[in-house]
Amino acid sequence: MANMGNNESRNLGISLAMALVAAIILYGYTQEKESEMQKKFGASKSVVVAKEDIAELQTIHNSNLEIKDIPTEFVPPDAVGIPDEIFGRVAAVPIKKGQMIFENSLYALGPDTGISLLVSTSKRAITIPVDEVRAVAKLIRPGDRVDILAAIDAGKGASQRREVKTILPDVSVLATGVSVVNNIPRVFELDSSGKNISQIALTGDTKYNTITVEVDVKQAQDLVYMLSTAPSNIFFTLRNPNDRAPIPRLPSSTADSVLGVPQVSLAPSPSALSPNPSLSPSPAPYVPPRAPAPAPTQVKPKNGRVPL
Repeated sequence: MANMGNNESRNLGISLAMALVAAIILYGYTQEKESEMQKKFGASKSVVVAKEDIAELQTIHNSNLEIKDIPTEFVPPDAVGIPDEIFGRVAAVPIKKGQMIFENSLYALGPDTGISLLVSTSKRAITIPVDEVRAVAKLIRPGDRVDILAAIDAGKGASQRREVKTILPDVSVLATGVSVVNNIPRVFELDSSGKNISQIALTGDTKYNTITVEVDVKQAQDLVYMLSTAPSNIFFTLRNPNDRAPIPRLPSSTADSVLGVPQVSLAPSPSALSPNPSLSPSPAPYVPPRAPAPAPTQVKPKNGRVPL
C-alpha cells in the first residue's frame, strides 16, 4: 500500500511538471509568433470595434463597444482608439459586429441628427422667436434653464387690461438657433465661392433668432396659443443652473400693481351678505286682536207692526 501511495505521488508530480513545461513551451511559442508578427507588420495599436451590430442612428454606449489590438499597419488614421470619446454619439451608418469605429461614421448630436433624441419621454420640443430684449441679450445657451413669462391682454372693451405672469417656470433650453445642447458649438458653411467649407464657432453666438425649449403637452399647447396671438409678448428670464427650487404661484402684474395702487374689490364681502343681528329691525309691539262687534238685535213684529 505504501508503494502504491508513493507511485501516485510520483505520477502527480510528473503530471504537474509536464504541465509546467507545456505552459512554458506555449508561452515561448506565442512570444515567438508575436515577435514574428511585429517584425512583419510592426507594433500593434488598440482600436475600438463594435461588440454587436449597431443600427443607423443608434446611440453609442459602452455596452456595444470593445477594444482590440490590431497591427498598426492595418489601422486607418481616423479609427477611434478611446471609447470615452464617442459615448453618446450616433451611428451615421450601420456598423457590423467586429468592425472598427471611424470618426466619419458617427454623428454628434446636433443639426445632423436633429434633437428628437434629446427630448424626454412625454415631453415636447417647441421653438419660440426671440430678440435681444426678450431673451436676456441673447446670452442664453443650450442646456440653460429659464422661466417663461407672457404679457396677456385679458377682458374686453373698457374692462380690458394687460397682465404679466410667469407661465412656465424652470424650463430646459434644448437649442439656440442651430446650436444644440451636448453638441460641439460649431457649424460648417460654404464660402462665397461655394467650393470651400469654413467652420464657424458658436461659442459666443448671439445671432440666433429662436430658442427651442422642452415642455409638456399642455404647456406646448399654451405656447402655441401665445405664438398665434401675440408672439412678441413672450419673455425669458435666465436661472442659475443650480437653482431648481419651485416658484410659488404669484399674482399677475398689472399697471396698478406696478404703481402700487391699492386693489379695491368691487365684489361684496361675505360679511355684507350675512345678516347682522345688531342691525336687525326691532319687532313691532304686540297689539291684541279687536273683539268682533255684537250683532244687531232683531225685534219680532207684533200684530204685524214693528214697535217704534
